[in-house]
Amino acid sequence: MRGFEFSKFLPKDSPKGGFDEMLKLFTELLNYTAGNAGETLAWMNELDKQYKFTNNDYAMGDFIADLKEKGYLKEENGEPKITAKTEQTIRKSALEEIFGKLKKAGKGNHNSNLSGIGEEKNADRREYNFGDSLDQIDMTASIQNAQINHGIGDFTLTDRDLEVEEKDYKTLTSTVLMIDISHSMILYGEDRITPAKKTAMALAELIKTKYPKDTLDIVVFGNDAWPITIKDLPYLQVGPYHTNTLAGLELATDLLRRRKTHNKQIFMITDGKPTCLKENGRYYKNSMGLDRKVIGKTLNMAAQCKRLNIPITTFMIAQDPYLQQFVRQFTQVNGGRAFYSSLSGLGEYIFEDYIKNRRKTFRKS
Repeated sequence: MRGFEFSKFLPKDSPKGGFDEMLKLFTELLNYTAGNAGETLAWMNELDKQYKFTNNDYAMGDFIADLKEKGYLKEENGEPKITAKTEQTIRKSALEEIFGKLKKAGKGNHNSNLSGIGEEKNADRREYNFGDSLDQIDMTASIQNAQINHGIGDFTLTDRDLEVEEKDYKTLTSTVLMIDISHSMILYGEDRITPAKKTAMALAELIKTKYPKDTLDIVVFGNDAWPITIKDLPYLQVGPYHTNTLAGLELATDLLRRRKTHNKQIFMITDGKPTCLKENGRYYKNSMGLDRKVIGKTLNMAAQCKRLNIPITTFMIAQDPYLQQFVRQFTQVNGGRAFYSSLSGLGEYIFEDYIKNRRKTFRKS
């Protein structure tokens, strides 16, 4: 008889005292501390006491020294600060986390059901039209058509026998990602801002590395709306704000007007209803229910985006039925789309939609 010998279970993904594993923990915790290196290191010290992931050969002091030596950490006025290298590492980590899930789920191709003259062949076939390039012609299918149409005794090939492979076309896309930073994004014991922030960092890294000709602008909105840079993302925090969705849409639309690309779109991550707008330099606020004035002006802006051919995809991360009802109305007015996403699935939804929306149809008339 063959027996089995059991040993103590050691999780493969837990840090084991090496720099690379501890760096993963360090960059992950930075997402929750809004890029505060000192607070992150304090958390790591506390976690080390509980889980003992350092040892006598490599302890926290060694890790901090390595962070500085390798360019991840610097001192400013006696305080530890992360560097641009760390910011990029956080973005890459977010990209691997989200895009890795997509690959495992079999969503890597993102094929469109639309086709035209472009870069990637698909399964669609059609008759040859004047102007089609030679590399689109499926010669095997075309010769077979000629034999069927004219017989094999006297081989003849005409333009009516030619069969063309359709191709998907990738277009340049300008995207504005709107992130709600109102106070409700951290209320009710749920951290909603960190998944939103990580998704933004991952999307920014994807565009920079895979689609460098595309543009991404990031807008945050609370009582007001303002643009932030990719560099600002690790430090993004929720404020004591209401939700001025109108200001966010106005700024996003203004940014897209300046872009020369044909494809333009807005992604909006929010957990609630509009509760605020600005009139004559003063804030009008109402958090109780759905305020008629605030909702009306927000819907008017959604309709204006539709006239400008700017679809809005709303990623709703709250489950309240009356809030979802507002999102449905907003989506109907704009002609866009809405996803009622869990926090864990937010990144996959946005990546799937972004890559899918890059494909357009161009057909010869």
